[in-house]
Amino acid sequence: MADLNPAVARVTDRIIANSRESRQRYLDLMRREGDRTPDRSQVACSNLAHAMAGMGNDKGGVADAARPNLAIVTAYNDMLSAHQPYGRYPEQMKLFAREVGATAQVAGGTPAMCDGVTQGQDGMELSLFSRDTIALSTAVALSHEMYDGMALLGICDKIVPGLLIGALRFGHLACILVPSGPMPSGITNSQKQKTRQLYAEGKVGRDELLASENASYHSPGTCTFYGTANSNQMMMEMMGLHMPAAAFVTPGTQLRTQLTRAAVHRLAKISTKGDDPRPLAECVDEKAIVNAVAGLLATGGSTNHVLHIPAFARAAGVIIDWQDIDELSKAVPLIARVYPNGQGDVNHFHAAGGMGYVIRELLDNGLAHEDIRTVGGDSLRDYASEPSMEGDALVWHPAPAQSGDDEMLKPATDPFQPDGGMRLLTGNLGRATIKTSAVKRERWTVEAPCRVFHTQEAVTKAFKDGELERDVVVVVRFQGPRANGMPELHKLTPALGVLQDRGFNVALVTDGRMSGASGKVPAAIHCTPEALPDAAGNAGPLSLLQDGDIVRVDAASGTLSTSADLSARTPAPAPEPAMGVGRELFAMMRAGADGAEKGASAILAHAGL
Repeated sequence: MADLNPAVARVTDRIIANSRESRQRYLDLMRREGDRTPDRSQVACSNLAHAMAGMGNDKGGVADAARPNLAIVTAYNDMLSAHQPYGRYPEQMKLFAREVGATAQVAGGTPAMCDGVTQGQDGMELSLFSRDTIALSTAVALSHEMYDGMALLGICDKIVPGLLIGALRFGHLACILVPSGPMPSGITNSQKQKTRQLYAEGKVGRDELLASENASYHSPGTCTFYGTANSNQMMMEMMGLHMPAAAFVTPGTQLRTQLTRAAVHRLAKISTKGDDPRPLAECVDEKAIVNAVAGLLATGGSTNHVLHIPAFARAAGVIIDWQDIDELSKAVPLIARVYPNGQGDVNHFHAAGGMGYVIRELLDNGLAHEDIRTVGGDSLRDYASEPSMEGDALVWHPAPAQSGDDEMLKPATDPFQPDGGMRLLTGNLGRATIKTSAVKRERWTVEAPCRVFHTQEAVTKAFKDGELERDVVVVVRFQGPRANGMPELHKLTPALGVLQDRGFNVALVTDGRMSGASGKVPAAIHCTPEALPDAAGNAGPLSLLQDGDIVRVDAASGTLSTSADLSARTPAPAPEPAMGVGRELFAMMRAGADGAEKGASAILAHAGL
């Protein structure tokens, strides 16, 4: 095992120190829960009869308290392409469980939004708090306390973090996340991007745009660009919560089915009734969280995870902030370029060596913790591998020693960039995140007069009216978690990209999100404190900006500032909360949410975590 990089060691030690009390409280709770949870042989007969009334021939297995009963928590729906394959998983998993003397039940389902469908639509304002809803749904599913292990079926944006937050509160049980894989590659990403920009400029119509999008998003499976969904899968590998190298095997293949089978067999073995118990609480620790960040940085993953990682870490009693991520970013090099940071998609990434290659490079260069407890092996080193079928047998081989495509994957000693490209910005406009891995170096610093908006629709209108044909910092405020649920503003990407292509210096500043698909335009996002006043009446500094103020976004120095004197200004009035598409039902979550750097969660803020 290589010596740990000093910066990785330093940040890990600081996280451990900052988490000492909260982590101990969490572990104490999990031990009490493990001791308290009744064995099924002690459950009242009426309760037990209710639990197994629908199980047919599996009733005897559930009644036998010595045999593992596995909970399946599924985020299945067939509107979301990534989750469509999950429709048949439970019946398959029940068969796989029987093969090893276990039983499995669908403990419950959770909602699963497709951010690709709600991008730019009113429903996007529900997206972030769907994570809290999923966590609550997971807790409800597991509250029946009939289970010895948990299989989580989820892939996309808020779904994996939500499942994990909920499952971690039952961390005395073992847990495996079971992916379904990406759809096969469609048209090239450069073709898709070109059509989007032509449409933004009015040079092609809706029919041409829809044909292009259909050629990209065309079948069951995860979208193939490296957004939040695929970043989720990467992180679960880095934390050792998948079967090794399970993330990016396409649906409908024998290999995919056998990986699911192996996950069920393994879960029975590591369950509380198995011969190698591995509670989730012991797997998700400070080192595993650091590994998730290292993988995010090494692969140029989604900016959404600077919200999700602090949130699910809190659910395990681990405290991590943006300073920790920023310092890790300075140490961990960018070794993968997957669209939108490069031209190839996740299928090309997987073919070039994929997660096995990335994990081996990080471990061999002391950039990740090898000594974590994983669900699928003895350490993270077991994940530096790739699966294949030899006849009817599933086998794992060591990851390739060389990248299969040096435009997609490079060694840590010769990276695409010396840093991970996820930077903290600070200054008199607050704290924000910027992702530089897809931004050309000469565009890292933009200083220009700002134009202030309250909605992305207003930005789009100003663009179409020719009002942004200049060097400009576009400020979109009142987009934070308490204001309107912190929607992604990915709808802005084509217009801002067009302005940049026309030769203007352009940047975005917002207290909202962009997405895992944010790309070439520098964007200071997740600004905190947000513009909307908090319960004490304190408004974030973005509320004080006015059109024409000079704003500087400087990824090189890590600053976000204005030269304007804000001290005597009155905060701009916030828009009235919007109604419709169910947004009014989430008012309680908006009101209760904490800041972006803590994860922008309502349930964690009020759970004493």
